[in-house]
Amino acid sequence: MGTTSTVLLWVLGVLALTGGVLVFTLNSMARVTFALLASLVCVGGVVTLLRLPYLGVVIVLMMVMEMVIMAVFMIAYMMNPAGLMPMSMLHNKRGSLVISGLVFAALVAGIFLVPWPDRTGARPKDTTFQVGMALMGDQMLTMVTLGFVLLATMVGATVLATHRGRYDRFGDDLDQRPANDPSGGGVGR
Repeated sequence: MGTTSTVLLWVLGVLALTGGVLVFTLNSMARVTFALLASLVCVGGVVTLLRLPYLGVVIVLMMVMEMVIMAVFMIAYMMNPAGLMPMSMLHNKRGSLVISGLVFAALVAGIFLVPWPDRTGARPKDTTFQVGMALMGDQMLTMVTLGFVLLATMVGATVLATHRGRYDRFGDDLDQRPANDPSGGGVGR
């Protein structure tokens, strides 16, 4: 790993940690959501820098969509205005501080006390292929086929859910003018 990658790794790590701390110090759900998003995007960058680009991109895409959906639903359905009212994300502050401190200490101790194995063999050239094989093994063709079936199911369900097509408002021969729009501006009034 070069100097630029090492510096970028440290910067992204610090930003991820800062975003994680902001999750517990900001005072509104909307702000917490975007702090969590920033933290997880930085984690995706760290994973990408560790030469696992597929997993890094998947983390970023998944977290962006998840956090945006969460923010939209908070704005739409929360009782306070857009999740911006002051609130605290901390409950049982002393107990949670003790538990989190103990867990952090145990994890750090584990990093230094566990006898990590040495690498055997050469590093694979295509890490994306290796991750795919590790996750799905011999079921790769099944999963690809399943992906196409799910896509076809979603498109089919959307087509069946709409009661009329794009050009139905112009009539069978597409000669109905003005168009029969559901808004009441055409012939069907």
